[in-house]
Amino acid sequence: MADSVNVSTIIDGPRKAVFYLTNVSDSTGESAVTKIDVSALSNSADGDACTGVRIERLSFSTVGMGVQLLWDATTNRLAIELPANYSDSFDFSEFSGLPNYSGSGKNGDVLLTTVGAGSGETYTLTITCIKEYTAL
Repeated sequence: MADSVNVSTIIDGPRKAVFYLTNVSDSTGESAVTKIDVSALSNSADGDACTGVRIERLSFSTVGMGVQLLWDATTNRLAIELPANYSDSFDFSEFSGLPNYSGSGKNGDVLLTTVGAGSGETYTLTITCIKEYTAL
C-alpha cells in the first residue's frame, strides 16, 4: 500500500496558481515527487507558456513528519523545509515570492520530499504561486 496523496489545483489563472496538497502516510513517504508541474499550467493571456513559479504564500500543517519543498534541477535545491508536528503560514509577497535559484537544469517544477514519515502521519499544504513566463 502507498501513501494516500492528493494535489488539487484550486486556481490556475494567468498570474497566480493555488494548490492544496495532502498526504496520509503508510510510512512509505515521498521522495522528490513533482507536485507543481509548470508545463501543465495554463498559458498567459498572451499565450506564453508558464516556465516557473515563485512561492508567494504557504500555509501548512504537519503531524508526525516534516516536509521539504525543492526546486527541480540537475541538482535539486531546497526551497523551504517545514518541521514535523507544526502549523504555520508564510507570506513572501513583500518581495514577490521565493524565487527559483536552482541553476543548471532547472525546469521550474516544485518537488516534495517527506522527512521521517510514519504510518498515519499527515501533511496539508496550501501553496500560492506567482507564475513566470518566457515569451514564445
